[in-house]
Amino acid sequence: MTTTRKPRRVLGPAGAGTAPRKRPVDWEGQEQAVLIRWLLGERQRGTAVGQLYDVTYHVPNGGQRSKATGAAMKRQGVKSGVIDLVVMEARGCWFGLYLEFKASPPHTAPLAPSQRDWLTLAENRGYCAALAVGLEEAKAVLREYAEWEPTDVEFCDDPVRTMQSGTEWRKGE
Repeated sequence: MTTTRKPRRVLGPAGAGTAPRKRPVDWEGQEQAVLIRWLLGERQRGTAVGQLYDVTYHVPNGGQRSKATGAAMKRQGVKSGVIDLVVMEARGCWFGLYLEFKASPPHTAPLAPSQRDWLTLAENRGYCAALAVGLEEAKAVLREYAEWEPTDVEFCDDPVRTMQSGTEWRKGE
């Protein structure tokens, strides 16, 4: 026996009656997921840009949340405007890449002042900072970054320091 479920009704704003409204589409999130799948495919093909897959991660800062969840996340360190993707690979005399990703037109959201501030902060702290609008531009940024020479991180005359505070994580269990 097959049953058909009625579609869930999402009510509009207060006073709008009972007219259902469409759920918002996360165009940026969908495109960014395609970018990460592409990067994984490049890794599997053994390309230079594919080497960035293992050191690239998303900072889940955006999205729709309840006020309580948003407040809890803020207490845990979430900050407005933090860049979408981080590539933890030092190249081209930079310590890494901060990539702010925006969906392709016509779904491109404007760059928020807080995002511009984070891009500036990242660049001022020694990180390459880039804005990519759409999938193809993001691929181009990652390909170009992958072509740059690895940064020699042994720039200090002092020996590499290790933390004396915290729990030792380098020893086996």
